[in-house]
Parts: sequence; structure tokens; C-alpha cells
Amino acid sequence: MTANFLTIDDLTAAELEAVLDRAERYKREGPPPALGGGTLAMIFEKPSTRTRVSFETGATRLGGHAVFLGPDDIHLGHGEPIRDTARAVSRYVDAIMARLFDHADLEELGRYATVPVVNGLTDDAHPCQTLADLLTIRERVGGLDADVAWVGDANNVCRSLVLGAALLDLELTVATPPAFTVEEAVLDRAADLGRAPETTTDPAAAVEGADVVYTDVWVSMGEEADRERKLAAFESAGFRLTEALLEDQYVMHCLPAHRGEEITDAVIESDRAVVWAQAENRLHAQNALLAHLLEG
Repeated sequence: MTANFLTIDDLTAAELEAVLDRAERYKREGPPPALGGGTLAMIFEKPSTRTRVSFETGATRLGGHAVFLGPDDIHLGHGEPIRDTARAVSRYVDAIMARLFDHADLEELGRYATVPVVNGLTDDAHPCQTLADLLTIRERVGGLDADVAWVGDANNVCRSLVLGAALLDLELTVATPPAFTVEEAVLDRAADLGRAPETTTDPAAAVEGADVVYTDVWVSMGEEADRERKLAAFESAGFRLTEALLEDQYVMHCLPAHRGEEITDAVIESDRAVVWAQAENRLHAQNALLAHLLEG
């Protein structure tokens, strides 16, 4: 059966550490031609800067090339069943990266494809971001013996981070307003993997003593109708990363940032912010992942 990467725990803890080790090596030395002239199909229902550029550049550095397939380029889910797209595209390419809305669509793509399928983001999960996040934390803190605070919405990035932290026994505290907490199913899954995060509704308590503080947008793509309610909930409870809230921690954000909402301009432009290294690490982590899947 073809190995896919649809959620972060599609890797075992040992495999995840091996991918991160490989990513560090690729960052230092450059990657080998793991694609060997092959092709990566990139299927996009959602737009992206970092996902598009990092995967396309990564395919080139791995000795292959990428084909961009936007919503107007193929019949994914409209005009052709997803399983048919998966079967056909698999005959042309060596791997598929898909950035979709519905996680069930990604699962169907992975079920019928005969080449590795990588989750470039769905509404449920963003495991490639978690690879880059863990790589960034390892670099900055000197390992994963760190205290990380997530301050913001329990969105797809947060859910993947919760599971990745559980796999590697990373100490994580998640602070959210009461109406936007991590789902119990995700917390139970993290506990089964090894370690559920601490949860709180107090951002100041989460940040206190942390080595790294991580946030993301309060309103994700597709949630625009709920924007005013979410903004009111987060602003009134002090969830914006400001200089007053923070101590001397590293600050992470998966980008794009809504400056003035979840994070101030002063914080994201400060020396404590490692968001640009974090963005770069998408490239190295994804190259390591693709090499791992192609070898498998």
C-alpha cells in the first residue's frame, strides 16, 4: 500500500524524528535528487504563497519538477469523481500534494491514488506546517525539551501541532477562548499518542514561562461569515500577541499574518519573531518528507 501523509501521525515518532533529522541535513547540505526527474502534482482548491512556492521549488531541488493544478485546471470533485482524478493523475506523476477544503476529499484522493499523497492543508489539518514548526523549535531551542504556548484559535494548524507535540513528547499549552477550544477527539488522540496538551482560556497564563509562543489568524479561510463573532471573542479576552503580553520568548506564526489582529506589527517585526525561518523550513521539511515517502 502506498504511504501517504494526510495527518502528522501518519508518521510514527521515530519516523517523524528521522524526517526532522533529514530536513536539518538537507538545509545544511542540500537535498539529493530524490525525485530523479520525476513529477510532483500540486492540486490547489485553496490559494497559498508558502505552500505553492516551497513545494514547487522543492521539487526542482529534488531533481524533478512540479505541475500546478488549480481549481480551474482539473475536474476534481466537479465533472469527475475524486477517485477517478486520483487514478488518472497517479499514472502521470510520482507524488501528489493537495491543498483542499474538505479533509474527506483528501482521504478519498489518498485511498485511490497509487503514488504518495501529501496534505498541503485541509480544514482539519496542516501537517506540513507542523513539520516546519518542529524543525524551527529544534533549531532555536536546541532540541524539543521546550515549553511551547499556542495562543489563539484551535484551528487546523493548532490541531496538527497538538498531535505532533504528542508524538515527540513536547510540552504544549493551548490557550483559546471558551467557544474555540480544541475538540475532545483531538485531545483524546493526542493522549493516545503519548501526551495531551494543557488547555486554558487565559493567554497570559499560557505565555508565562514559555520558550516559544505561537499564534495564527483568528479567522481562517472559509470562516468569513463568522468573522465578527470570532474577532470579538479573541479581542475581548486579550489573545493578541503584544509586547506587553510577551516576555522574551521566540514568536512563531505560520503566515499570512493579520497584523493588528492576532499579532501586532511591532512583535512580528521584532528580533524575537522567527516566522521567516519558520517559513523557510517548510521547504526543507517538505523535501525531507517527500524523500522519505518516495523511498518507502
